[in-house]
Amino acid sequence: MKINFYKYQGAGNDFILIDHRVSPVKNIDYELVAQLCHRRFGIGADGLMFLQSHKDYDFEMLYFNADGKPGTMCGNGGRCIVAFAKHLGIIDKETDFLAVDGPHHARISESGEWIDLQMIDVNTINTDGNAFVLNTGSPHYVALKEDLQNLDVFNEGKSIRYNETYKTEGINVNFVEDKGDHLFVRTYERGVEDETYACGTGVTAVAMAIANYKNQTGHIKTDIKVLGGDIKIEFDYDGKSFTNVFLCGPAKLVFEGDVSNVPL
Repeated sequence: MKINFYKYQGAGNDFILIDHRVSPVKNIDYELVAQLCHRRFGIGADGLMFLQSHKDYDFEMLYFNADGKPGTMCGNGGRCIVAFAKHLGIIDKETDFLAVDGPHHARISESGEWIDLQMIDVNTINTDGNAFVLNTGSPHYVALKEDLQNLDVFNEGKSIRYNETYKTEGINVNFVEDKGDHLFVRTYERGVEDETYACGTGVTAVAMAIANYKNQTGHIKTDIKVLGGDIKIEFDYDGKSFTNVFLCGPAKLVFEGDVSNVPL
């Protein structure tokens, strides 16, 4: 079977997107997904998404990590699939869609390349030593660092992701340096098993962890720089719960093409 695919990136976090509205996805070949995401033997991406129809929402997002396995919520992927849905003419300026962690609302700029994506509310932050652990649709570990530009993120992140506490379920590992007017964040992602240029649920977790660390409350806006560009996080925080959470940033079409002999 020949399929048409689209390649999108959100702050350097890149994804393969496939319009699968004609028939729902039933049997997924995880090895094939991993092959398509491979950067030397496939298209190359941090993950793959199917956009499919849903009777109660504008569309449904099915996300798979670069290792081929089903993933938890991907924030940058969510912004990219919203841009994709606008490109397909499914939506215009706003949307409500379904992802693995539940419904999401999003607002779309006139250009269609800047997306404000509402994330889930978060009511719990735990600690692991000096680090913070929380779930923003995916589980995250957040540690403050100095001289983050020169940190060996791959090896230090991998050692945490595979330690005795987290190795069974895995965890995404975020390192953050407070630059005063913005936060600089680097992330080791499970499922990709490498550092990525950005992680949407990760920077959301970082902004929440820092607000908690600084005892900030009220309506909080945080500017974040990642290897792939700039992202903004907004939320309300009363000292216990994070609500009205929005992950805001770019989502751009890179190219489209066809893949043959794909059993989907």
